[in-house]
Amino acid sequence: MRTPPPPDTGPTGPQARTYRLLLGHAMTLVRRGRIPSVPELAVKARVSRATAYRYFPSRSKLVSAVVAESLAPVRRFEPTAADGLVRVRELFDKTFPLFKRFEPHMRAALHLALEHESLERMGILEEEPYRRGHRQYMLHRAAAPLAATLGPAGYDRLIKALSLVYGIESYVVLRDIWGASYREVEAVARWMLEALIESALRRAPAAPHPALSPKGRGGRGRGEKSSPSRSRR
Repeated sequence: MRTPPPPDTGPTGPQARTYRLLLGHAMTLVRRGRIPSVPELAVKARVSRATAYRYFPSRSKLVSAVVAESLAPVRRFEPTAADGLVRVRELFDKTFPLFKRFEPHMRAALHLALEHESLERMGILEEEPYRRGHRQYMLHRAAAPLAATLGPAGYDRLIKALSLVYGIESYVVLRDIWGASYREVEAVARWMLEALIESALRRAPAAPHPALSPKGRGGRGRGEKSSPSRSRR
């Protein structure tokens, strides 16, 4: 199974200085709740439009760079355990709570993706469509050891189900619709994670995972710490 590669992190060398200048202004504007146009970004950075377009030829490229920059701590994280189940829990425990720090940037990406999807369906999109999907890379990298246990279909179903939880969408639904606190968002996400994993392992064609044994259930066993959702709440 092929794991999606990480995204481009931008230019290096002499071009990096101008790139960082433009990106810094873009990060500030997005943090304030706006996705700037490339000409607007050029004005803010006091560079020519031609220069700004050379680095960011579209809003898609601009937002991709903003998200890559803001989520760099998340994307650099690598689970250390060998067991796939422990690795997925580790990914959620260590990175999902960080999303609240980058919420404006992730919301901007979601906003642009929805806008482009609507315009593309109507056939009036006039710029490169913005595509998301880095969570695929993160989830595959953590859960890959589970593929042998779950089988191709079960593994694919679990990854897709986890992608509904591991992202800004769960923050949007729980905070905007339910008025949930960040702590509650994390608790609900961890509950969904555990339910999805347990369901996937029970359907697995291979031998049951140790986590489903009475001793292993609830996150204990094989040297794993207790689940935060149980220990804190």
